[in-house]
Amino acid sequence: MSSSPSGAYIMEDPREGSRLEQKIDPDAWVQTYLEPHLFPGAQVLDVGCGPGTILRAAASPDRRARGVGIDLGPVRIRQAKEKNHDNRSLQFFRGDVQELQFESGTFDVVYSRMLLQYVPDKEKAVAEMVRVCKPGGTVLMQDLDGQLVWHYPEDALMQQTVARVLGSLQQSGFDPFVGRKLFWLARNAGLDSVRVQVECYHLIAGAIDPTLFKQWELKLEIAKPRMQEALGSGYEAGEEVRRFLSYLRRPDTLTYSNVFTVAGEKPR
Repeated sequence: MSSSPSGAYIMEDPREGSRLEQKIDPDAWVQTYLEPHLFPGAQVLDVGCGPGTILRAAASPDRRARGVGIDLGPVRIRQAKEKNHDNRSLQFFRGDVQELQFESGTFDVVYSRMLLQYVPDKEKAVAEMVRVCKPGGTVLMQDLDGQLVWHYPEDALMQQTVARVLGSLQQSGFDPFVGRKLFWLARNAGLDSVRVQVECYHLIAGAIDPTLFKQWELKLEIAKPRMQEALGSGYEAGEEVRRFLSYLRRPDTLTYSNVFTVAGEKPR
């Protein structure tokens, strides 16, 4: 991870983009959450676009939308440009959601997915997303609630170490409970007709699936340098990774989080 000018931490490991791609079916996500707001010729902004996987689906030929993606991480923007060089309806730029570089009222649909948990000034970020949205357009935000927090039965040492890591991350703006705050953030930014959807996201009941286990291994390997900073020891970071992965493989444990999806309209 590296620190942004605004204080947020961003994943700069080049493996992060492919890890994110493996976790999602972009066409299914767009159909479930964005489809009602898309129309031919719509101008769409993906804030925190990563390698551009979702935006490519949103601007597919059958949907005929045009997409712009921004991300704070230069590695992810480079990956997005490389992966989407053949799609003239997409553009990618490096940018900070807290200071969007676009004119007010530019986009018909503005959305973010798993972004606001990392942003220090969440109110400013949502206000910026609303600002660049056209009057009558849609702003959609999706984020987690309870990430890495809820497990049973509790392993006291593991939970104490998780709390230390999260406490360190929160100093840079990370918020594992941002999901429940999206409704207030949307209302506070002036959106109308705000709709809320809540679903289970992580749900691992019993021994984790082997394919999912490999994804968690990679996730924790990428996060290990930041864990080492938080814990002050590479050995302790390695031990926490071992404990966490062992916990996920137990047949008697449950780990879960929720995901909130909040969408609203910018007043005309």
